Amino acid sequence: MKLHDLHPNEGATKRKKRVGRGIAAGQGKTAGRGTKGQNARSGGGVRPYFEGGQLPLVRKLPFARGYKFFNPYRTDFQPVNLDQLNTSFDTGAEVSPETLAESGLIQSNKLVVILGRGEIDRPLKVMAHRVSDTARVKIETAGGVVELLPWTRGGHRTR
Repeated sequence: MKLHDLHPNEGATKRKKRVGRGIAAGQGKTAGRGTKGQNARSGGGVRPYFEGGQLPLVRKLPFARGYKFFNPYRTDFQPVNLDQLNTSFDTGAEVSPETLAESGLIQSNKLVVILGRGEIDRPLKVMAHRVSDTARVKIETAGGVVELLPWTRGGHRTR
């Protein structure tokens, strides 16, 4: 097989519609553009922003975009799952945001939430800003302790 032997499958391609080639072709005379007017001319049509002199929609929308819609009360938590704790910490270890950052599980100086994915088979002392109910149950059944750290909205610690 050579390059000149390649061709698309039967029915995979359609021929281009050739408009303005006579009445018998079915798209003669006005070639599907209607009669006269701006859109019938070559190069005709309105620019994207123009709405016939009416105030364009984007002018009606508020000016504020992007960073101006900053929510000061939004709080971002770094999620850590139990299976990650199980592989990263030894029995009886103390798990805090600082030790999690040292082990590379979170970015430093972030709020931490412990989630319940996976199993934990060793007692750990877990200190986090939030702990899901399933994670708390699994940690305590493994003999561990959960301690909640204080935090405020906006992601700033109160310690």
